[in-house]
Amino acid sequence: MTDLFSPFSLGNLTLSNRVLMAPMTRSMSPGNVPNEKVVEYYRRRAAGGVGLIITEGTCVGHKAASGYPDVPMFAGPEALEGWRNVVAAVHAEGGKIAPQLWHVGGIRKPGVEPGGDLPGYSPSGMAFPGKVTGHAMTQDDIDEAIESFVQAAVDAEKIGMDAIEIHGAHGYLLDQFFWAGTNHRDDHYGGSLENRTRFACEIVKGIRAKVSPDFPIIFRFSQWKQQDYSAKLAENPEQLAEFLRFLVNAGVDIFHCSTRRFWEPEFGNSDLNLAGWTKKLTGKPCVTVGSVGLNADFLPEAGDKAFKDAEIASLDNLIQRLDAEEFDLVAVGRALIANPDWANKVKAQKASDLTPFNKSMLMQLV
Repeated sequence: MTDLFSPFSLGNLTLSNRVLMAPMTRSMSPGNVPNEKVVEYYRRRAAGGVGLIITEGTCVGHKAASGYPDVPMFAGPEALEGWRNVVAAVHAEGGKIAPQLWHVGGIRKPGVEPGGDLPGYSPSGMAFPGKVTGHAMTQDDIDEAIESFVQAAVDAEKIGMDAIEIHGAHGYLLDQFFWAGTNHRDDHYGGSLENRTRFACEIVKGIRAKVSPDFPIIFRFSQWKQQDYSAKLAENPEQLAEFLRFLVNAGVDIFHCSTRRFWEPEFGNSDLNLAGWTKKLTGKPCVTVGSVGLNADFLPEAGDKAFKDAEIASLDNLIQRLDAEEFDLVAVGRALIANPDWANKVKAQKASDLTPFNKSMLMQLV
């Protein structure tokens, strides 16, 4: 039996509990540099009892990595110094922290800084299936992007981060390589599932070769895409096993399995969710995520781009699954925006004191 507040260890990472802060884009780092408000935002969640903070998506140093204004970079002296301050504040509260390393790929539109007029870079120039809107990456582009992820991971360890997470989900660059809908390449990065995972695997292998052997690499993936909530990389467990095998062999230590509602089964022949299947197929530690502690998805209807309010929901089903060792770690998102001390309140059995999530909370960083 695994308790939500039992410790977890892997490599050089030891957590006081199984609660993770899910990565959530806040777009409140002017000049792409985390400032004192960002430092305080993460410090409060560490003080509130979170075992591991996974930061908002931070853009690697590739020239076309950024896609949204005021998203922090994970490259350059000023941004890295800002993150060093975040690390110090989190560690002072007894917490652990990992940056999510991100490249938006074809989602990028010209005009976002850094990057200026550069278009979106993607495997086939597509952010959406069948619609070329950007630049199809050459081998040189791919090599440069890989190196930017590797350098970000090296820098993360250097400034004291406790692990790194690679963003391979939600229809961004790595997922655009995975997804046959946006990857129409006819070279060794396209076609078969093995070829479509090659780019991500080369990133993982490159990082593994440059960081300490016991520095954990977390990999976030999803079936759904922001472009298509119903999209599937794997239609059944056999296809999922094939997809995961390549990433395991590359060196992934922990899988962060992104779903919109953690309680939904991934395939029709089992109650296991995506994290449950991933753990069963790989034996690797897995993170579940998706509306934890809340009663509504953040984007309930396809095509609806408005964040939704959500009420507090029971954790009974989550705890039962965790106790049954379906997954190992639990990432909490919007409930932690509403309640920086969510973990401490839940541990103290004071869930009745929790504040529901209101979309107006996204307008400020507190």
